[in-house]
Amino acid sequence: MPLIHVLNGPNLNLLGQRQPEIYGRETLADVEALCREAAAPHQIRFLQSNWEGQIVDWIHEARHEAAAIVINPAALTHTSVAVLDALMAFEGPVIEVHLSQVHKREPFRHHSYVSKRADGVIAGLGIEGYAAALRRIVQLLG
Repeated sequence: MPLIHVLNGPNLNLLGQRQPEIYGRETLADVEALCREAAAPHQIRFLQSNWEGQIVDWIHEARHEAAAIVINPAALTHTSVAVLDALMAFEGPVIEVHLSQVHKREPFRHHSYVSKRADGVIAGLGIEGYAAALRRIVQLLG
């Protein structure tokens, strides 16, 4: 079965602690468990970093080892041309996920560099957005 990368950006390691009224009370470990279940029978590589360069490196690695990427770039969504450029070099499907409904939030959150490459964008479903993204990826991969 093809490998799927699930990449998480800055501050997602604080899920359940940071602004639970916006991001929910579930932890990143809860997200990972949900992702593993939703991706079955595919394997996932579930990663989180607060460093833009690390996210870029993982996208580069995905070019050689993954069939698809689900990415929650967090704040890098709105700032990182580097993440966009790395994703443009990835040939498989990419789905962008956001826990909150970004279009109901501050205006700077309405713009996403990543969306210019993403084959789908899911926002506002909480951690269930990851499951929806992975179900779609599994469909696309057959």
